Amino acid sequence: MDTGKSAVNGWLLRPAGWHVRAVLGLVLLAGAVRVGLRSPDGGMDNAIVVRAAEAWIHGRSPYADRHFLYLPGAVLAAVPQALLPTAVVRFLVPLGVSAGLVVGWACALRLYEVPWRSRFAAYGLLGLALGFTPFGHLVGLGNWTVASAAALPLALLLVSRGRWLAAGLVIGAAVAVKPLLAPVVLLFVFAGRWRALGAAVAVPAVASLGAALVMPDPAGFFTRTLPFLLRGDDAFVRLYEASPAAVLARLGVPQAAATLFAGCAAAAGVWCAWRRWGRGDPGPSRVVECATMLMLSAFLVSRPSYDHYLLVVLPLLLAGALRAGAPARSPWFWVALVPQVPGFVWPWFEPVTRRAFKDAATLCLLAVTVGRACAAGALCGRCGVERAGRYPDECRPVRGV
Repeated sequence: MDTGKSAVNGWLLRPAGWHVRAVLGLVLLAGAVRVGLRSPDGGMDNAIVVRAAEAWIHGRSPYADRHFLYLPGAVLAAVPQALLPTAVVRFLVPLGVSAGLVVGWACALRLYEVPWRSRFAAYGLLGLALGFTPFGHLVGLGNWTVASAAALPLALLLVSRGRWLAAGLVIGAAVAVKPLLAPVVLLFVFAGRWRALGAAVAVPAVASLGAALVMPDPAGFFTRTLPFLLRGDDAFVRLYEASPAAVLARLGVPQAAATLFAGCAAAAGVWCAWRRWGRGDPGPSRVVECATMLMLSAFLVSRPSYDHYLLVVLPLLLAGALRAGAPARSPWFWVALVPQVPGFVWPWFEPVTRRAFKDAATLCLLAVTVGRACAAGALCGRCGVERAGRYPDECRPVRGV
C-alpha cells in the first residue's frame, strides 16, 4: 500500500491501545442507548417503514403513507420489527444502525489494506461518530440508508478481489430494500461486467415483484411513490433536502433553472467517473473514486437528498486518506466537512429548517473535490503515470482502455 510514507502514517498504522478501543466502543454504545431511551420506535424514519409493514399485516396498502419511499421488498424486510416488542425495537434499531456503520468502515479499511486494529481505524471511526453530525442523525433516525453505507464498501471490496458477480449481488440486495445505490450499476457498465450488472438489476427486480404480488396495492410504488419522488413537492421534506435543485429554489432561483443546474452538475460528475475508470490507474483508489463520484452525482440531482446520504461515500473517502493522491489528502475535503462539525453555530443557520444550506455546501464541495481527483487520475492515466498499488488484472477495464 502506497501511503506516502511518513512518521505520521507509521504512527497511525500501529495498533491502537486498549483504552482507545474502549472509548470508541463506549461512544458507539452510548449513542445507540441514548436514541433507545429517547425514541420508542427506533427512530422516526425506521418507524415509517415499520408502519408500512404493520399496514401490510393488517391488509392495508403500505404506500398509503406518501413518506414511505422504499421498494416493496422493504415492507417484508420490516415485518420482523413489526412483530417484536417496542421495548426491544427501540434499542435494537440504533444498535443495528451503529453496527452497520462499523461494518462499512471496516470494509473500507480492508479495501485500502489498513489494519482494523490500527490507530487510524479507531480514531477515524471515533472522528466520524463525534465530529460528523450526520452520523448521529442516521443513528437517531434509524434510516435504512445504513444498508447502503455497509453494502457499498463491501461491494467495492469484492470488486478489488475480482469477485464482480458477488459485488453485483450485494448491490442488488441493498437496492431491494432502498434504491439508493442504483447509480453504482454504472460502474459495472464502465467495466463491461454484464453478469454483475444483471445480478444488480435482477435481485431487486425479483424481490420487488415477489413482494408486490402479496401487496393489496401491487403497483403502489409506481402510482404513488414514484410520482411523489419526481415532483418533490412535499413542503416538510423540502426543508431538509440538500440537493442544489431544492436549495437554489429556496433562495429564489426558478425551479426549472435550479433543476437544470443540478442536472448538469450530475452529468459532469458521471463524466468524471467515466474518465476516472477508463483512464485510471491500478489500485483501490480507482474503483473508490469512480463509485463515490457516481453516488455524489446522484445526490446532486436526486429528490430527496439528505445529509446522512453522505455516510455512503464519506467512510470510503476517509479510509484512503493515507494513500498518496487520495481526495482526502486535499484541504478542500476537510473544508467541506466543516459545516458538519457538531456544536459549531453558523450565523443565520441556527434554525434546523435551514440546515439544508450547510448540507448542500458540504455535498457540492465534496463533489467538486472528488471530481477534481477523478480528473487528475484520468490525466495521470493518459500521461502514462501510475499510482502505486496492487490490483487484480481481472479488475482492469475491458477493450484495453
